[in-house]
Amino acid sequence: MPQLIGHRAVAGGAILAAAALLAAGCASNPATSAGSGSGSSASASAGTDPKSLVPADVKAKGTLIVAADASYAPNEFFASDGKTIIGMDADLAQALGQELGLKVTVQNVTFDSILAGISAGKYDLGMSSFTDTKEREGAVDFVTYFSAGSSLMVKAGNPEGLKPNDLSLCGKTLAVEKGTVQESTDIPADTKTCTSAGKPAVKGLSFDDQNGANLALSSGRADGVLADSPVAAYAAKQSDGKFVISGQPYGTAPYGIAMPKGTGMSNAVLAALKVLISNGTYTQILTKWGIQDGAITNPVINGATS
Repeated sequence: MPQLIGHRAVAGGAILAAAALLAAGCASNPATSAGSGSGSSASASAGTDPKSLVPADVKAKGTLIVAADASYAPNEFFASDGKTIIGMDADLAQALGQELGLKVTVQNVTFDSILAGISAGKYDLGMSSFTDTKEREGAVDFVTYFSAGSSLMVKAGNPEGLKPNDLSLCGKTLAVEKGTVQESTDIPADTKTCTSAGKPAVKGLSFDDQNGANLALSSGRADGVLADSPVAAYAAKQSDGKFVISGQPYGTAPYGIAMPKGTGMSNAVLAALKVLISNGTYTQILTKWGIQDGAITNPVINGATS
């Protein structure tokens, strides 16, 4: 999400009453895109026991505190009890913990404060639909694990005739979650396109979580919502026909699991993720949440494409 941002990563990052699924129609053809950056996977080769790579201080603690903003279904959101965090990232965090021999606790944290919390040592991992970007890699390490883009969600029938990355957005209000790539990159880019054509700027309306952005659309405060493609797709599906996706996802990029920089934890997480991919657990988790189109086959450390 933020200037250490990416898709809501917001993580990313939408839900109505039920939350928002990760990127629309999910991401486009992600089989290899997350491994196409400058990252390295050589340090955690196949067959390496992930437990043997866990840093001594983490192993001694025996637990992983995983931060996630639980407003971004189906990647991370609250169950009906309002307390338990569920979703793709929550399931994957637990599966990684098993391979690493560590107990996992997933905590709800405001998205735009997660990376700072990781750098400060408050959290061991951030699994909240973060897009792995070169800028963010200056503060944290990432292990890529998914591929997603951005999508434009509008009211049924698209009464304003909005299209993504189009002059139809000029002068319109688009709701986004704070700290997301949609807020920091997409809105400014669309505004530049509009003003360069002599048209009014796009108006960004930012919210602390994806639920607020979705409610702005339903209440008429916003003309559309920009969110990660799986999340927008899920929100539209859960809206009982009130919302639809306009156009196709764009800006496909890898999601990354964030962790403190230079600690060696990235080697352990990469090795554990490779085990989950090879034994089928990874595919099962993504399929459970309907986002298997965003699967990758070659995770890497710090694989940002931009």
